[in-house]
Amino acid sequence: MNLVMKLAAVAAMVLVSGAVSAQEKLRIGTASLGGAYYPMGQALSNMVIKHAEGYEMVPIVTGGGAENPRLVDSGEVDLGIAPASLSFLAVKGKGPYKSGPLNIKAMGQLHSSVLHMVTLPGSGIKTIADLKGKRVAIGPAGGGTISMTRNLFKLYDMKVEDIIPSFLSYADGFSQLSDGNVDAAFALAGFPTSAVLQTSATTKLQFIELGDAKMKELTDTFPYYSNVTLPSDVYKTEGDVVVIGSANMLIANGEMDDERATVLLKAIYGNLDDLIAENALAKQIVPKASLGLPIPLHPAAKAYFEALK
Repeated sequence: MNLVMKLAAVAAMVLVSGAVSAQEKLRIGTASLGGAYYPMGQALSNMVIKHAEGYEMVPIVTGGGAENPRLVDSGEVDLGIAPASLSFLAVKGKGPYKSGPLNIKAMGQLHSSVLHMVTLPGSGIKTIADLKGKRVAIGPAGGGTISMTRNLFKLYDMKVEDIIPSFLSYADGFSQLSDGNVDAAFALAGFPTSAVLQTSATTKLQFIELGDAKMKELTDTFPYYSNVTLPSDVYKTEGDVVVIGSANMLIANGEMDDERATVLLKAIYGNLDDLIAENALAKQIVPKASLGLPIPLHPAAKAYFEALK
C-alpha cells in the first residue's frame, strides 16, 4: 500500500470514528425487572435507534414510577416512564415530592398500569382491611406501587405501617408469594405483566378487589385513577377482575431542546405500528390523547400532537 492509499485509509477510519461518536446516547428510566416498564422502555429505545438519526437510547433499571420524575429532573436520565398520578404530584411539589416542584414535561401518552393486588386462595384475605398485620411484597422502594397503595389505604383508615412490607422487585415479590413467604403481592404495571403471568402459570391466584362503592370513592377522591377490567383469560382467574388503573406517560426534562424532542417524538409516535410489533401494550396508545394529560406538555410535544389529523 503506497503512502496515498495509507493516508486515505486513515482518513476513512477517522470519518467512521467520527460518525460513530456523533451518535448521541440517551437513557430512559424504566423500573425493576418483572414489570411492564422495562420492556416498554426497551421498545421505545429500539424506536429511537431505528428511526432517530444521530441518536441511540438504552433502558435503565430504576426504582420505578416514583423515582423516574426525580431522575429526569436531575438529568440522570433523558426520558422516563411515569404514572400520570405521580407526574401530577411531581410538578406540584406534593406527595413524595414535597421538597419542591420538579422540572418535568409530558412527551406523550403511553399504556395504562393497573394495581395487581394478589393473594392465594385460602389466605383468608378478602379485602384491603384483611391485610393488617400481613406480609405484603409491595414493590421496590421508590416505585409507583407504594404511592398508590398509600392513597388506597387512606380509604380504610390504614397506613403502609399497618402491614409488614417487603420492598422487592415484582419478580421476586410474586415468587415469594408463590413460595408462601409473603401473604400478598402488589405490582403497579401494565397487563399482562411477566411477574404475575409467570406465577399464574403454576399457582392459582386470587385478586383482592375493592367493590363498586370503594372504587367509586377512590376515583372520586383521586380523579387520575380509573377502574379497569382484567378479562379472566389474562391470568386464568375464575372471572373478570376489576382493578385500579393509572395512565402512564413519557416524560422529559422541561429544558430539553425542541429539536431533540421533535426527533424523538417522530421516532416513537410516528412509528406506532413498529412500536406495537415490539410491545403489544403500545396498542393502548392514542397519540391525540396526549393533549389531555394532567401535566404540561413539552412545547415540541404540544406542537406535534396538535398538528396530527
